[in-house]
Amino acid sequence: MSNKQIQKLEKINKLLRYWILDMTTVAGSGHPTSSLSAVELMSTLMYSDVFRYDARDIHSADNDRLIFSKGHASPLFYALWAGCDAILSEQLNTFRKFDSELEGHPTMRFPFTEAATGSLGQGLSVGVGIALAQKKLDKTDARTYVLLGDSEMAEGQVWEAMNIANYYELGNLVAIVDVNRLGQRGETMIGHDVDVYAKRARAFGWRTVVVDGHDVAELSRVYTDMIGSHKKPLMIIAKTYKGKGISFLEDKNDWHGKVLSKQEFTTAMKELGDIDFSIRGQLKKPQKSKKDVQTVVHANVLEDVEYDITESYATRDAYGVALVEMMQVDRRIVVLDAEVSNSTRADKAKEFFPERFFEMFIAEQNMVSVAVGLSRRGYKPFVSTFAAFLTRAHDQIRMAQLSGSNITFVGSHAGVSIGEDGGSQMGLGDIAMFRALLGSTVLYPSDIISAKKVLHMAKDIEDISYVRTTRAKTALLYGKKEEFKLGEAKVLHSHDADVVVVMASGITVQEALKAYEILKIKNIYIRVVDMISIKPIDEKILHSIIGDIDNIIVVEDHYNEGGVGTAVQNALGDFCGNFIHLSVEKMPRSGSPDELLTYEKIDFDAIMESIHSVIK
Repeated sequence: MSNKQIQKLEKINKLLRYWILDMTTVAGSGHPTSSLSAVELMSTLMYSDVFRYDARDIHSADNDRLIFSKGHASPLFYALWAGCDAILSEQLNTFRKFDSELEGHPTMRFPFTEAATGSLGQGLSVGVGIALAQKKLDKTDARTYVLLGDSEMAEGQVWEAMNIANYYELGNLVAIVDVNRLGQRGETMIGHDVDVYAKRARAFGWRTVVVDGHDVAELSRVYTDMIGSHKKPLMIIAKTYKGKGISFLEDKNDWHGKVLSKQEFTTAMKELGDIDFSIRGQLKKPQKSKKDVQTVVHANVLEDVEYDITESYATRDAYGVALVEMMQVDRRIVVLDAEVSNSTRADKAKEFFPERFFEMFIAEQNMVSVAVGLSRRGYKPFVSTFAAFLTRAHDQIRMAQLSGSNITFVGSHAGVSIGEDGGSQMGLGDIAMFRALLGSTVLYPSDIISAKKVLHMAKDIEDISYVRTTRAKTALLYGKKEEFKLGEAKVLHSHDADVVVVMASGITVQEALKAYEILKIKNIYIRVVDMISIKPIDEKILHSIIGDIDNIIVVEDHYNEGGVGTAVQNALGDFCGNFIHLSVEKMPRSGSPDELLTYEKIDFDAIMESIHSVIK
């Protein structure tokens, strides 16, 4: 970089600092000091022919990608895009206002946001997903850059992401750590000991370089020399100062998340001196690459499976078969599994489409955020593990929803019906977790036919969807030609003399059918409804019951709160009849599936007992 280029960049940096302080002062809130520390790091990256991006074609696979994992530095993020005229500088004064795209932390409302950030520790995992798409799927030379704060390096997910990035040899991934020493309440765990960060990163197989994060010339050399064609990912560890550029803010504690008063702003402007408001940086446009636009990627690779009506099958067995069927006609579909693919049955996808199967190992939080990155690049991830272990990634799934992700989660081994493995392996709050997400879909099939059909249905859902599968084998309830619709329940048995409606999902549908057969012999008729679609729920069927039958029993292999019963109650509204909810209410333990269903009073005996109690 020439002296003239350095001087120009320093003028831009002064303008960026002005914008950061101005927009946060006008807003009356924000994180100016966290933004000031990374000004040189980001301006040198974006405006010195390193970062390649066509702002008029933001969806291009050839564009490099920039993620602010330290999302609270959003004032800098927005200022950078104003600094190259991608947005108007006047827009910066709308920061944090209700109708503004410039939210407190980056969201998808701002067109240059790659993924919603602000829950620290997740951005690098999203970057791994994007880098995987660039290198393994799109096969471009595009790179992904992730700005991290030193405080979030305490998050375990960061190191999960580093581990998997090295495993997949993502040399196109660059992490930039802003080591400004100060966190929210004081010094970080390591402070300014940048060499410790470097040693740890190298131990995870990364290339590392330690830099002065405020030296434009040094940063330019590092970006130019270190970034290129490599197998190993790169971590740039930058020693910086929080509040850099303003003497009464620089390296001072207790300024995190605080803004300047009008008087302090005036003092700061005197320190900054003359500002060139017309100066702008430029983005280097990427070279266009040739891309495969095929939609059909394989002929049929798996023969249609025939099921024997006299046999029972686990719904989880449908997952691998459905994946292969979908993957052979839709190149967008990718599969991520947390080292349990032989149990979830995702191993079928690995067998037939290894290039689109990504083993994430036992790191569920990282797996979910990687899926976000893949989704943001136009792919449709199917993410699978035991239902219980998805709950440990609740925050990552929540952030996936905020990022507008198109992901289907598949949780196997759900409920106490998994048997002897015991409570730690049982998904019992998973339905509640996924139901709570805005715009989510929750599906719980009861036999292998319906499981395969709803998985195909999930492929076309462009939001967060969840399919719950069962370990235990269940009898066939549907024929291959049965049609299933989103938001539709299936009435399996109905009679004019029905005295009770029993609503169930998954394994408990089988228990309800056992009760039906026993009671029918006694001329007691019950209506059995398979609640396959829990969200959206079949309100038409529910409302048709009101005024027709006064007794409703919901039985589910899930905790009482937030599951099928809660969904039914919410939809029924002012139902005045008898409502009984059978669910898991005791501490689960090891035992056979039948023993556990009986123990929790969600088996056919408990259903019959409840029916007798209401018809008396």
